[in-house]
Amino acid sequence: MTNPAPIPFDNSYARLPPRFHAREHPTPVPAPALIRVNGPLAAQLGIDAHWLASPEALAAFAGNQLPPGAEPLAGVYAGHQFGGWNPQLGDGRAILLGEVVDGEGRRFDIQLKGAGPTPWSRGGDGRSPLGPVLREYIVSEAMAALGIPTTRSLAAVTTGAPVYRDRALPGAILTRVARSHIRVGHFQYFLAREDNEALRLLADHVIARDFPEARGADNPYLALLDQAVARQATLIAQWQLVGFIHGVMNTDNMLVCGETIDYGPCAFMEGYDPNACFSAIDQGRRYAYKNQPLIAQWNLSWLAQSLLPLMIEAEGPGANAEAVVARAQGILDDFPRRYETAYSLGLHRKLGLAVPDDGTARLADALLARMATDQLDFTLTFRRLADLADPDGAAAPPVDYPLPPSLDPLIEELRALHRAQGFSPAQVQRAMHAANPAYIPRNHRVEQAIRAAEDDGDFAPFQRLVERLARPFEVDPADADLTLPPAPHQVVTRTFCGT
Repeated sequence: MTNPAPIPFDNSYARLPPRFHAREHPTPVPAPALIRVNGPLAAQLGIDAHWLASPEALAAFAGNQLPPGAEPLAGVYAGHQFGGWNPQLGDGRAILLGEVVDGEGRRFDIQLKGAGPTPWSRGGDGRSPLGPVLREYIVSEAMAALGIPTTRSLAAVTTGAPVYRDRALPGAILTRVARSHIRVGHFQYFLAREDNEALRLLADHVIARDFPEARGADNPYLALLDQAVARQATLIAQWQLVGFIHGVMNTDNMLVCGETIDYGPCAFMEGYDPNACFSAIDQGRRYAYKNQPLIAQWNLSWLAQSLLPLMIEAEGPGANAEAVVARAQGILDDFPRRYETAYSLGLHRKLGLAVPDDGTARLADALLARMATDQLDFTLTFRRLADLADPDGAAAPPVDYPLPPSLDPLIEELRALHRAQGFSPAQVQRAMHAANPAYIPRNHRVEQAIRAAEDDGDFAPFQRLVERLARPFEVDPADADLTLPPAPHQVVTRTFCGT
């Protein structure tokens, strides 16, 4: 009797025609060493626990040995980058090992990021320095703990070989897990080539994999657009509600399935500022915090254009193309309403308010305006408001963040609204604590973890941060320092892409 494969691969994207991808093996590295492996995620994916602790697993995560059933490939796509069209992109430093189906029937990709050059590397080495691998592991797992759809990190390893950027840096590889790696840019690639057959194959693949409910619609491709718009509206609202700034919202960095991907120049806002932008490569502040909903809708317009030939064809002979265009435009035009609904409900939850109305909306707007004027910490202000909902309660240790007197009138108004709801202070506080994290991946803490690992080979700050951020809503006095905003000399004003 043969042993089952350690990773239960079932690879659907590899079965698409050759023009969708290039078969590409990872490039071996000289001396891999494990940084961290995500045991709970591996268990969810049905990966054998004994294998996970073996030398063979380390070799697989380093790209030195293919696990049974893997069909490694690099995908091709296009995209708008900072608004400019690039007709030829693709997985330049990432290789998809294959797909697995978890116990709930959900399909996931397993990909090595930093595994060596591919046909789409555009002259690059296909490698990743250690810093971006640690950043993505920290932030993606923190986003998952916050309940925000995201790619995940299964493992991180060092390679034992330097990567040369502005200086020699230690190399690393991240094993990334995603519901799907299909980006808006995949559709744009085939639209630009007027390859309607490939567009249909790709759309049918995405529907079967991520939007099965669209299959039964009168026009499955309009249904695909509608559901993709709905997911993105909710996702961007979730970003805004935790102060997350993606930093590089190109169409090739938007997953159609509605997960967050590519944690390069990302950052979490500290002092509340709608114009906040940390990305060193975003000179025009195109992807600033306040612009993220607008950019998401703009990106989705390119998905709509890519699907348009299929939408018209699905209407059958004699289809009224103008009517189809109008229906697609109506779906796009509905994005702001969907986003505002999700954002408003989420903001009210953060404030402990169950039913939005004009009065609660005015209070929320006034609070955000005051936070911007006083440059109050976004995360800690909301968490402190939760503490004050029941100041004499002992449900959780409070955060150390005194609020200024300028907020007193708004706090009193908020308490009056809480009383009018008929819930006890303890009930309101529990709900607010569940909606407002105490811990986020603060930029200076992420940088400290990276510096310790790169400069001194010390991974303890990284490990501590990952462990703490897995429980973002639970205050532990032992980790109180991780809630604090940076001192003036610790403030991070620029973050950088990992390429």
